[in-house]
Amino acid sequence: MKRIHVAAAVIRGNDGRILIARRADSQHQGGLWEFPGGKVEEGESVEAALARELREELGIDVTRSRALIKVSHDYPDKQVLLDVREVQAFTGEPHGAEGQPLAWVMPRELAQYEFPEANKPIVAAARLPDQYLITPDGLEVPEMLKGIQRAVASGIRLIQLRAPDMYDPKYRDVAVDAVGLCGGKAQLMLKGPLEWLGDFPSAGWHLTAAQLRKYAAKGRPFPKERWLAASCHNAEELALAEQMGVDFVTLSPVQATQTHPEAAPLGWAEAQRLIAGFSHPVFLLGGVGPGEREQAWEAGAQGVAGIRAFWPEA
Repeated sequence: MKRIHVAAAVIRGNDGRILIARRADSQHQGGLWEFPGGKVEEGESVEAALARELREELGIDVTRSRALIKVSHDYPDKQVLLDVREVQAFTGEPHGAEGQPLAWVMPRELAQYEFPEANKPIVAAARLPDQYLITPDGLEVPEMLKGIQRAVASGIRLIQLRAPDMYDPKYRDVAVDAVGLCGGKAQLMLKGPLEWLGDFPSAGWHLTAAQLRKYAAKGRPFPKERWLAASCHNAEELALAEQMGVDFVTLSPVQATQTHPEAAPLGWAEAQRLIAGFSHPVFLLGGVGPGEREQAWEAGAQGVAGIRAFWPEA
């Protein structure tokens, strides 16, 4: 069965809302919502296909876009490759030129709409930012909490509370305070035993590679409403993350780092190859910072994750 190549768009308005369209009842996956786009013709580039489809479907002309995510998905009756671009600027007023209903929704509201299965990773990519802050080791608690507060105030929207040197009760106390600091402004991802899950209902969970190996076969440990992420370093761990149903991963180390000098870096070419075989958002980690964000997008990643490169100094 030949895989159908589709160009799709996450179209962002000036207010941050995202445009979605409802599929006609007569279509494959009819009645569900989708990100606008259509089939890439033979010899056509993804950008050209998307520009053509959005002109026909919505009456708009794309003026600025970038690669967001590629999703391969096998339905019982067809196989698709969704090549998704984020449209950041366009001219014209979007309307359902083919009679399809449209809706502008805030990213967090996307989870309330029914999408085809292949669109689920796109929903995650549309909701996630392009930077993932990981807290540094060895900080005193007040310094760590002040740093999180500064990060949230500066617009960081995804934060992992990582404190490997902290003993469990202390980490849990800090987590309670961090949840309060992030409330409604940033998504906090915690690390630790899965037995703690029920104690922090608003937090997401970031699994270590060891936890991934231990629990992947059991599937997702909580419902889709909560973010689940994992640390991956190779194709085997990415396959386990897929099996577990994670929402996103970090892939590391891309380059040599001070934090883990013993770890052999993947390099950009290998990182790109691994991302190409994985249909969920990937944050590249290890020797990267805000300056490598566009290179990460070109490699197929959601963005970049980091410790020192993102930590706001006092």
